[in-house]
Amino acid sequence: MSSKAHWEHVYTTKPIDGVSWFQPHAALSLRLIRNTGVPHSAEIIDVGGGASTLVDDLVAEGYTALTVLDLSEAALEKSKARLGARGAHIRWLAGDITQADLPESGYDVWHDRAAFHFLVEPNDRKAYIDRLLHAVKPGGHVVIATFADDGPLRCSGLPVARYSPDALSAELGAPFELIEHRREAHRTPSGAMQAFVYCRWRKRFP
Repeated sequence: MSSKAHWEHVYTTKPIDGVSWFQPHAALSLRLIRNTGVPHSAEIIDVGGGASTLVDDLVAEGYTALTVLDLSEAALEKSKARLGARGAHIRWLAGDITQADLPESGYDVWHDRAAFHFLVEPNDRKAYIDRLLHAVKPGGHVVIATFADDGPLRCSGLPVARYSPDALSAELGAPFELIEHRREAHRTPSGAMQAFVYCRWRKRFP
């Protein structure tokens, strides 16, 4: 089964609040985006955010230039239906982040909770980071959350990579300055606890 087919199956067979990564509110992601200090007019992309409630929280906070990218069209459709007219201004992109055609220096903030850790092949991680470098403005911010180095080894039946803040920073490389990091103990809908690490970087000016 291809990655796209896998995620389409997940989002067409499970309720949104039944998947292990579900959060009623993406509180820590929202806090780190607030910490960037960008204005409400800033361009923000949520990578792998198809059915996440982060976009709801960003809309409620008054952010107006939002893009959500996900491999699963079914996930995006669920968010569109949930937001209704409140999401009329949001750009919805269905695609693979390792192949996506994104605007050069198009975003002030790049957010990703739990997409990067599914990239277990070095070539896929390089393709992701190439797009990150291309799409984030100099001085822009990157917020990525993955399973921590003591987190699960698999998710949704797939292997994942686990990271410490230093390991994540090593993946992104010298163009990105680590500003802050946090741990989160995420309780899944089934009651299991999963260790996440969240990091925020600033893209250095050339």
